[in-house]
Amino acid sequence: MKIAEIETFVVGNPPPGFGGRYFVFVKLVTDDGIVGYGEAYAATFSPKVVEAQLIDVAEHHLIGRSPFHVERFWRSAYGRGFSLRPDVSLQGTMSALEMACWDIVGKALDKPVYELLGGMVHEKLRSYTYLYSEPGDAGDVYTDPTLAAEKAAAEVARGFTAIKFDPTGPYSTMGGHQPSLRRIELSVRFLATLREAVGTEADLLFGTHGQFTSGGAVRLARHLEPYDPLWFEEPVPPDNIPEMAKVARQTSIPIAAGERLTTKAEFTRLLEAKAVSIVQLNLARAGGLLEGKKIASIAEAFGAQIAPHLYNGPIGGAANVQLATCSPNFLILESIQDWSGFHAELLETPMAWEDGYVVPPTAPGLGVTLNEDVARANPHTGDDLHLSMADDPIDVADQF
Repeated sequence: MKIAEIETFVVGNPPPGFGGRYFVFVKLVTDDGIVGYGEAYAATFSPKVVEAQLIDVAEHHLIGRSPFHVERFWRSAYGRGFSLRPDVSLQGTMSALEMACWDIVGKALDKPVYELLGGMVHEKLRSYTYLYSEPGDAGDVYTDPTLAAEKAAAEVARGFTAIKFDPTGPYSTMGGHQPSLRRIELSVRFLATLREAVGTEADLLFGTHGQFTSGGAVRLARHLEPYDPLWFEEPVPPDNIPEMAKVARQTSIPIAAGERLTTKAEFTRLLEAKAVSIVQLNLARAGGLLEGKKIASIAEAFGAQIAPHLYNGPIGGAANVQLATCSPNFLILESIQDWSGFHAELLETPMAWEDGYVVPPTAPGLGVTLNEDVARANPHTGDDLHLSMADDPIDVADQF
């Protein structure tokens, strides 16, 4: 069996757009007709560039080769161009192609991928969702604690036992900065109001996006501790692991991070520094399924848990499910609400979600199939990036 063809899909994510502006999928086809799908969470270049990267890497390292040789593909692509170092753009590309190979391998062997990476450990997977602003809302869910509490209570009623939110304000390429007194006060009101709304029925996950200096993060964390959030996410920019470790040493709240990191090399440095106790790898960026299994095992050796990150489409989400199912140190899985809406439309059979838990699929490979008709009917034609942030420094005086 050899990989014979590649096709890419850049799919526009219609309103309300939960999960990003668009999704980049790849399809590999073998010479005997087996199809595998993957997804790239590659946010640093426009989607046309990502498509070109997928084709280039596949043509050099996969076309005409066996999909079973995942490790050989990974090492060859990792070292291309005399690199051999973590590269978030290359890894997004490699992740998509690697998970498509596993999808093919699972289908060829008639086994879910998790059965090939150690076997099922968890029969169901606890999940959480962000609170999202939706059309028709009376306000902004991230500046209105009352609205956020109403949404949190609704998600708990739906079945979730954990809710994530980020009330800490804007983030910038010029970060980190000190939180303003106004944002500290708002964050405290958020936690107090949400805790009153959900009681002990749900964990509160305090999200940030690398906004702060370590001193600012510690200052904020001390105000959050009385409300016992499950984690304080990415409190400082992701490239400054020693400063993240400084925050971890000075708060009782577990630190979670990893959505912007890639490969076992970067995650090992994070864990060696004792910067986190919860690892948020995203398999559409971190290096794919086998690399994800290695990262999870390294985390296990450090006594850390994994909480796979998802702010992209359902193929990457399906890969997260496969890894979570076979990982003893799995904690919780990010969902885009309950996997319904456009995420469900993109799959021929939607992901099974029941009372706050994802039920791992028993179908072979990734367990899901891209609905190519829906993907083709929703093309994204712009050149914008999947995510973006401000290019100017955050003026805390304006938020005071």
